[in-house]
Amino acid sequence: MHLRDFDFHLPEDLIATRPARPRSSARLLLAEGDAIADCRVKDLARIFRPGDRLVLNDTRVIPARLSGMRHRSGAQGDTAARIEVTLLEPRANGDWAALVKPLRKLRLGETVEFAAGLRAELTDVAEGQGLLRFNLQGAAFDAALADAGAMPLPPYIAARRPADDRDAEDYQTVFARVPGAVAAPTASLHFDAPLLEALRARGVGFTHVTLHVGAGTFLPVKVDDVTTHKMHAEWGEITPAAAAEIAATRASGGRVIPVGTTALRLIETAARDGGGIRAFSGTTDIFIYPGFRFHVADALMTNFHLPQSTLMMLVSAFMGQARIRSIYEHAVRERYRFFSYGDASLLIP
Repeated sequence: MHLRDFDFHLPEDLIATRPARPRSSARLLLAEGDAIADCRVKDLARIFRPGDRLVLNDTRVIPARLSGMRHRSGAQGDTAARIEVTLLEPRANGDWAALVKPLRKLRLGETVEFAAGLRAELTDVAEGQGLLRFNLQGAAFDAALADAGAMPLPPYIAARRPADDRDAEDYQTVFARVPGAVAAPTASLHFDAPLLEALRARGVGFTHVTLHVGAGTFLPVKVDDVTTHKMHAEWGEITPAAAAEIAATRASGGRVIPVGTTALRLIETAARDGGGIRAFSGTTDIFIYPGFRFHVADALMTNFHLPQSTLMMLVSAFMGQARIRSIYEHAVRERYRFFSYGDASLLIP
């Protein structure tokens, strides 16, 4: 199975840099069996059936991008350097793994000063990443980060424009609850309060799970034989109550529909022994590519993904490679908007 098997031509002008407003006005490609229909996200209130259950990722994106200054005194006088930091994941002792640019301008033990009284010391370097120890913890850290940080927009958006105040709202789901992600579960960005209420009135159930999406979601696949690719690990949790809701829906004949590949990866992690969905808390590095056997998900709502990405491999596993290729050809031909701020698809095998 080669990387080129998951490639396709994507015109650059189809990459969305702003989301649709209102959220549920985004376009929705409905692919059910061999049929394709062009809809809107708000149409989900008639597409879903009473008794269906949506699995929603309630992770909250933190403002993980920081810009600060490193000051140094030496024989040549005082010097300063601007340091850009993207937080990646917290460690058990409260330190943070981070991308630090330029890392060569920061020595071990040196401190970077950010806004809002936030400071970080470089305590270690490994695999091109820095380990940072901040002067604040807990609620004080969260408050300072909210003032000093910016939303960590995906690289393909950040290359086209800087993050701004609109992104603080646009790049967060309306049901975000548990802080810890450095990338949004983007399929969930299409839901707004009116749509959620319409779905409840339809008899659709909701189950919240948590998967903290990491920056590794944007890392390219660098091997030709995709089966040898190593996935990044992300922390997730399915509570006993959430697992029971999903199991009850399956037992009653309802459909379990994860919103986003993050929710799908988490519930399939919790069921990969084939014994049914169970409570889960820990890290997952599950890699889903063609040949994978799905145990829980009956359908998948997701955005349109990067060529040659692990997410293209996931949707190819879910729908079949030939089928997903025809779906994406339709999306390009009909000028659907791609990636994090783009349009959505509902995939029903």
